[in-house]
Amino acid sequence: MYTFILVTLIVLALFGIVVGVVNDAVNFLNSALGAKVAPYKVILTVAAAGILLGTLTSNGMMEVARSGVFYPSQFDYTEIMLLFLGVMIGNILLLDIFNNLGLPTSTTVSLVFGLLGAAMAITLYKVYCNPDVAFSHVSQYINSGKAMVIISAILLSVALSFSFGIVAMYVSRILFSFRYAPIFRKIGAFWCGISFTGILYFAVFNGLKSSGVVPVWFAEMLNMHTFYSLLVMWFVSSCVLWVLQRLGVHILKLTILAGTFSLALSFAGNDLVNFIGVPLAGYESYLIAESAGSQSIMMTELMKPAHVNLYILLGAGIAMILTLFFSKKAMHVTQTELSLSSQNENDGERFGSSVISRGLVRAALNMNKFYLSYMPEKMQNFINSRFVPLPEEERKDVMYDRIRAAVNLTSASILISIATFYKLPLSTTYVVFMVAMGTSLADRAWGRESAVYRITGVMTVISGWFLTGFVSFLLTLLVTFLFVVGGMFTIVPIVALSLFLIIKSNFIKSKGKEEKEDKLQKKMIEGETADELLYHCIEEVCFTMDNVTRVYNRTLVAVSMENRKVLKSMVEESNKLYEDAHARKCNILQTLRKLQDFDVNACQFYVQVVDYLSEVTKALDHITRPAYEHVDNNHEGMSRDQVKDLMCINDDVEKIFEKMNVMVLARDMSELGYVLELRDKLFNRIVEVMNNQLFRIKEKSTSTQSSALFFTILTETKTMVLQSRNLMKAQNYFIKHMKD
Repeated sequence: MYTFILVTLIVLALFGIVVGVVNDAVNFLNSALGAKVAPYKVILTVAAAGILLGTLTSNGMMEVARSGVFYPSQFDYTEIMLLFLGVMIGNILLLDIFNNLGLPTSTTVSLVFGLLGAAMAITLYKVYCNPDVAFSHVSQYINSGKAMVIISAILLSVALSFSFGIVAMYVSRILFSFRYAPIFRKIGAFWCGISFTGILYFAVFNGLKSSGVVPVWFAEMLNMHTFYSLLVMWFVSSCVLWVLQRLGVHILKLTILAGTFSLALSFAGNDLVNFIGVPLAGYESYLIAESAGSQSIMMTELMKPAHVNLYILLGAGIAMILTLFFSKKAMHVTQTELSLSSQNENDGERFGSSVISRGLVRAALNMNKFYLSYMPEKMQNFINSRFVPLPEEERKDVMYDRIRAAVNLTSASILISIATFYKLPLSTTYVVFMVAMGTSLADRAWGRESAVYRITGVMTVISGWFLTGFVSFLLTLLVTFLFVVGGMFTIVPIVALSLFLIIKSNFIKSKGKEEKEDKLQKKMIEGETADELLYHCIEEVCFTMDNVTRVYNRTLVAVSMENRKVLKSMVEESNKLYEDAHARKCNILQTLRKLQDFDVNACQFYVQVVDYLSEVTKALDHITRPAYEHVDNNHEGMSRDQVKDLMCINDDVEKIFEKMNVMVLARDMSELGYVLELRDKLFNRIVEVMNNQLFRIKEKSTSTQSSALFFTILTETKTMVLQSRNLMKAQNYFIKHMKD
């Protein structure tokens, strides 16, 4: 059993690296990606170098997994192995769920609360089985004092990082403004020197001290003379950067890439314990029991400092790098933070509004009015002049400028590296995310057009963080308790199921989903050209119309047969079609900027295509949803006469959509007149069947609910067909003007 558990822990360590890096790649990639300082592969290469070096600094952090939350001397070999297995199973499943939702969460919080949950499960079982152990003795097993310090540090990082990001960004923007090039040529080297000082001192010297790369005497000298060391490093860094700037080197790009390197280094040093710390502790426990020749030995030796083999750390670093380069799911998580910190308010917002966010925005506006009433007008004008954003055509399709990217990286890197130095498992996700939110707020990226959506998004992510701790505790407690009670009868099936779910989620993907992720990644890195836009527009219209035809047909057939399962599926598909069309509509201003070199009429017809496409899918959604609710609520089904009328309508709609689909695929709209004839025929048919239904209502041969649904289907069908023909006309004109 112990060999099986050990092998499972090693396998889970590899999966833990994959799942963890997917979640945490957002921490060190977002600033460089958001400002587009270099090609995508260059950014990944710089981050990979930081990860590889950062693994050398993680040795001291491994103690958190061994004795940071519980006292291993109170647990025997069997208990400790089951504890470690429960932690790994629960944490990996939880992180994978968050990755699929595209929400960044904390691997550190997941680990700490997972260890608490698993240790609590073992402790409660011991209390239950041993009458000599009372519940009041739980404190002898759980290191509650150290656990509270860790949790407090993690929670404190949220407020500290947000505040630090606000102050640093506000000062930087006042200093440089958005048109920072002139003043940056004068003092940019000294400003970037501050960033390099923080990076070099905290991330390199203090971080690498435990690895032996930096001589101990040199690190101690720096610590004894911190102020003078920082002053000298700032002066030297500034001079070197000033020389490089005069030689034509873009030192701001260099600073951002150096910050990416530093943050990746800090991430690897601080968070590697979250991925391999528990399996390594399990491996050491295995060796201790083998050496002692007893399975009942208490794990007191785990209280000693951890010393991890250098080759194991490097191997973990290589696995992290491979995940970074080849995992596409990381882009899904990355997009969340970029959308919440974007300077472009016209980009489609990922989150909706809420009562709390609307209230916070109103309160902020009232506070701002009060604040401005006491501030001198000249000072207001000066501050406002420093926060005038660049016109959209000068932004070069970036989420935010390089000044903010540098502030993000420098602030987060310093905070995380300080925590690593003091062996506090600070959440890199919390720090990086809250710094980014603080800088975006200070940079006035949360304007009146986007503030409610951005605040809702931040609240959603933070709520997920608190949920992470609660769910991790409960999940590991339950899994570990099942392991203790059931032994191999529960261990084998739970491990097998967990591995299957992880492999299915991360390595087995449908072709459509993979193509969608490729498209998202390409669009995020490179964007669409005008020619690509035309192709994608035609492709989207073809895809949407084909699916509208299929969903409409299946819905009418299913409602006549009262097939609840099919109707539920049609609701999901129609809702997905509407969401995609609505997203295109929300991003229309960003798309129009790429069409600015084309004829104005082309832009006008593109707007019409997008609007009509949204209206068609909305009408379809208004058919499928009431149909499903009617059947789901167990209302009386359609009568035979109603079904007959609906099938006649279905046949006419199918003819119209088939003709439209043929024209779209052939890009030949010459038969629009024939479609108009079919449309008029359908409308006459709708009038006829409505009269039939009115007669049935008069005769009281139909129920109220079925009559309401019947009229809803007919009305929305008429709207859907009308908007579909308008879509064909607009698409035809758009293609013609794009080709001219």
